[in-house]
Amino acid sequence: MSQTLLISGGSSGIGKATVDLFVSKGWEVYELSRHGKSSEHVHHVDCDVTQVESVQAAVQAVLALTDHLDVVISNAGYGISGAIEYTDPKEAHQQLEVNFFGAMNLTQAVLPQLRKQGRGRIIFTSSVAAVLSIPYQSFYSISKAAINSFALALQNEVRPFGIRVSVLMPGDVATGFTAARVKCETGSEVYGNIHKAVAAMEKDEQGGMKPQQMARCFYRIATARCPKPQYIGGAQYKLFCFLDRLLPKRFVNWVVGRLY
Repeated sequence: MSQTLLISGGSSGIGKATVDLFVSKGWEVYELSRHGKSSEHVHHVDCDVTQVESVQAAVQAVLALTDHLDVVISNAGYGISGAIEYTDPKEAHQQLEVNFFGAMNLTQAVLPQLRKQGRGRIIFTSSVAAVLSIPYQSFYSISKAAINSFALALQNEVRPFGIRVSVLMPGDVATGFTAARVKCETGSEVYGNIHKAVAAMEKDEQGGMKPQQMARCFYRIATARCPKPQYIGGAQYKLFCFLDRLLPKRFVNWVVGRLY
């Protein structure tokens, strides 16, 4: 019986690299997104993760093709930037609708099957920004911090059913995520370093790791005998998060502010 992967947001960036890697390892892959397409080895299903009905229908379409799900990766997401004071509440809500509630919708849709099986793994794409909140990217950081808390609580709820839950927190990765960021530059006359901060952040992203590196991280989590609750993508980011635990929060937050 072939191993199966169900992944949201698998049509580009880290998600596409992950799809390609799992296919190369012989897995049967089901990809949920708004813009993907099927290929010889990938079954695409149209899905908007912010719509409960769309997610439920997509998962049922997948279960019509397979009788088991080994690994589910919740990867759909995007970023917004801007000063908190001037961020349009609708944009802030949409950020959470996609990044957090989209993950919740997928989780709720797959859990009945995973419980029925008595096994399975759910892996969430989080971010180092969940630990080190980035100025002018606050709502993105919030959405990923919420994912971390969600995953820890979920693991304790589903452990009796043989389900394991993990998050992967990538650092900077060079993908189309940067170009897709929704930017709010309102208030730049008040917060004069918005442009500088966002430009620095985007330079770091585009000079960052290749998405294939994160795909390999996902594969290690998916196949680990005893997966950990949280993983950090990239050696230097492991150091940053370690220092965050070791040093006073006031100092760490000051350093992050100086970087951006």
